[in-house]
Amino acid sequence: MNPAPGTFLLGGDLPVSRLGLGTIQFTGDPDRWGPPADPAGATEVLRTAVELGVTHIDTADCYGPHTCEELIADALHPYDDSLVLATKGGIRRTHPDEWDHYGHPDYLTTCIGHSLTRLRRDTIDLYYLHRIDPRIPLADQLGALIDAHQHGKIRHIGLSKVTVAQLRHAQSLTPIAAVQNYTDPANPDIEVRELCRLQDIAYVPYRPFDGGRRLHGTEQPQPAVKELFREHLRDGPHTLLIPGTRSMAHLRQNVKSFTENIAEP
Repeated sequence: MNPAPGTFLLGGDLPVSRLGLGTIQFTGDPDRWGPPADPAGATEVLRTAVELGVTHIDTADCYGPHTCEELIADALHPYDDSLVLATKGGIRRTHPDEWDHYGHPDYLTTCIGHSLTRLRRDTIDLYYLHRIDPRIPLADQLGALIDAHQHGKIRHIGLSKVTVAQLRHAQSLTPIAAVQNYTDPANPDIEVRELCRLQDIAYVPYRPFDGGRRLHGTEQPQPAVKELFREHLRDGPHTLLIPGTRSMAHLRQNVKSFTENIAEP
């Protein structure tokens, strides 16, 4: 099965647009706590992204917490059959400044169930272990995701913020369909990116434009935006981008720049 231009077969069987939409910006400021100040605007961005051909929406249960998953369902349910939803569990938040990496398998099992409910889905297309908890064996943490996969609650399993050693360890336990790591000029993450390329694992750089500072800190001309997309896409078709934005203008600029890069030989 050959994917259409601008798409990637996640896990070898699930077509997804290489340009996605990250949703962490659809939260309250500061500290990514609570709902967005403009829920209607966020809803419009989500719906327009899908209308423009974006089929990859990335979120996490700790965004808000919970508010982004609820916003996605309110905006997009019932979902188009082509839409791929990715969410994450393993970061616990009870206060605005708390980001506790917590991987107890019972907690992760509960997280998966709650994400299914909030997203109004029977199966989550891609579920990431958001962070590896060093206090708990990785086999136990991934065990919760593997069990959910076996029961049809998760289609594909991903990892976030991992090293090559951690990725290889995880692969000895279960197939890994995607890795979401932070990448910037000071941290090119070359080894993980190369392993993902060789094994056809989706590589999803989060904060792909330095948290927006490189892309939207100022009104950059279209050629500059296009060059930033080229910089991240040149690794290969397994690289999926998830820039987040609250702005309709930026969304349309992102889609235009991505489309122009994909169209070029």
